[in-house]
Amino acid sequence: METCPRGCTPAVRFYHKVNRLKTLDDDMMATSLKRCLSTLDLTLLGVGGMVGSGLYVLTGTVAKDMVGPAIIISFIIAGFASLLAAFCYAEFGACIPKTGSAYMFTYVSVGEVWAFLIGWNVILENMIGGAAVARAWSGYLDSMFNHAIQNFTETHIMQWNVPFLAHYPDLLAAGILVVASFFISFGVQVSSYLNHIFSTISMCVIVFMLVFGFILAEPANWSQKEGGFAPFGLSGILAGSATCFYAFVGFDVIASSSEEAKNPQKSVPIATAISLGIASAAYILVSMVLTLMVPWHTLDPNSALSDAFFRRGYSWAGIIVAIGSICAMNTVLLCNLFSLPRIVYAMAEDGLFFSIFARVNPTTKVPVIAILVFGILMSTVALVFDLEALVQFLSIGTLLAYTFVAASVIVLRFHPDKTSSKGTASTSPNPNAEPSSAPSESQTINEDSRELKQYESFSDKLQLVERQASTERRGVGQLRAYWEPYLGKLLGNCEPGEVVGYCVLNVLVSSVSFCVVLEFGTKQLHLPLWSSIVLLVIFALAYVLSLALIWFHEPQTSRKTFQVPLVPLTPAASILINIFLMMKLSYLTWIRFTVWIAIGLLVYFGYGIWHSKEGKRELQPKDVATRYVVLPSGSLVESVQPVQPDGQLDTSAHHVNPSTALTAEEYPGNR
Repeated sequence: METCPRGCTPAVRFYHKVNRLKTLDDDMMATSLKRCLSTLDLTLLGVGGMVGSGLYVLTGTVAKDMVGPAIIISFIIAGFASLLAAFCYAEFGACIPKTGSAYMFTYVSVGEVWAFLIGWNVILENMIGGAAVARAWSGYLDSMFNHAIQNFTETHIMQWNVPFLAHYPDLLAAGILVVASFFISFGVQVSSYLNHIFSTISMCVIVFMLVFGFILAEPANWSQKEGGFAPFGLSGILAGSATCFYAFVGFDVIASSSEEAKNPQKSVPIATAISLGIASAAYILVSMVLTLMVPWHTLDPNSALSDAFFRRGYSWAGIIVAIGSICAMNTVLLCNLFSLPRIVYAMAEDGLFFSIFARVNPTTKVPVIAILVFGILMSTVALVFDLEALVQFLSIGTLLAYTFVAASVIVLRFHPDKTSSKGTASTSPNPNAEPSSAPSESQTINEDSRELKQYESFSDKLQLVERQASTERRGVGQLRAYWEPYLGKLLGNCEPGEVVGYCVLNVLVSSVSFCVVLEFGTKQLHLPLWSSIVLLVIFALAYVLSLALIWFHEPQTSRKTFQVPLVPLTPAASILINIFLMMKLSYLTWIRFTVWIAIGLLVYFGYGIWHSKEGKRELQPKDVATRYVVLPSGSLVESVQPVQPDGQLDTSAHHVNPSTALTAEEYPGNR
């Protein structure tokens, strides 16, 4: 093996340490949590996570200030964009039924430090999401009593005027979070039961709004007299779609709950599809009813739906709608408080976060300490911070998680299955790549004595390997046979999945570059129009070329669980949409995000990297053996194979210098 120059080895070692992947257990269904959630439970969790304050607050705001009646089209576009991300979450939730959501998916495919940062941001996402909904819940309830709670707090308790902080401490929002945390700590079945109650009431109210709303509908409210169907044009529809996209945030609670599902392989994809369909239908139909009942330019952004019924003279219907909104917000609160502790638990279980949060109550089978601690932290955030500042901070963490999950889908789809080397031997499908598993036991290991066979000469062994290679077929992550004559010399010697990994990185870079030029090219960057067009074409070609190179490789097709259709196109489109929406966020949001990332890196390098269970696993000594494979190019591949107690071999290969490999011999030993 070629040695690195002086100073290279520590850098390489550090790179591999922060990018190590999580090793999954053989039994993916084994867990210290309780598997008791059915498909219905997961579906209602997903509906509860998506249909909340967005339905009762966001629809009125977007319709009045950004889109008009064309908010229907905005929700259709946003629903489609969310479907792309939901596909990716559904595939991971089905094939890796472990809690942790985007954190876990990134850990098994991209690397440890990236997984930690995603988990760190998902923690912030859930904490801010729950706090923002609690403040919206408090404000909505307060408006029903003519803001009596706010007036009493400002007059008799306290108020302040500090940037990014609320004008007064929202004791009601903090109190509801503490109470909800208390109930969730009783176990997943109690949480599911409460979610069933609130979701059922919420959906019944939605059906009532649709039926009664269509009866009161007046098509004249879409006429040119009132401004027409799309008064803000195409730009308004697209801007509205970017805002409406956040209404669908919450379906990831289904993937977070996969470790507590009875049959996650079937339940997670089905629940994701049904819940997203119900949420999309609810948003589209309610927006249609709202803009048909009253003119869009007269909507009340704070309580558009209940106000619409009040203005039509049906105050009793407005009260029913207000009750439905409270129940819907309760479901979102429960989902945020349900997801957050489980992500913290997953990170603590892997050693990347403080181990106290990995403790599971033996009676309730939930991480009670994580639930109570982060429930109190969430209530503190809701107590003092302003709602608008919270929502802006929420967006970037969500979009970043979606982006990494979509990239992880591509990486894993074209990565050889590590578990395939267990049990009986499997063959490496491509002679141009590393052998993905050990040779058969009859060739390498005597089943009775569990000792390695010795060949009479090294050349005899190479001839045997060459005969094996000639009969092998291509495998996952390797160049398709059709493209071998055209790209074989350029890519044939790459390890399985290596080219795909670089292409995914190029997809991310080209997407960021394309969106930066598109959003800031002629304005903030002051680029001439011709140069902006040239740059857009270059980055678009790089994006398309990367997708083509990925498609030229063999994908994973043996999994029996749900798989995202049209890979790599579907996840790549999700990546592009997510990055474009991230570019729409304010610079203050990016500054806050950078500060939060810096804090996360301090936690990781101060604690996580030293307590990582994957790091401790790497330190365990292993018995190894070495074998050599001749590639068609004439170079050799040295395979280092840890010998397990049961006689199986786990292979990891690297290229060696032919001049030195010709004198090497196969040996067992300790490294």
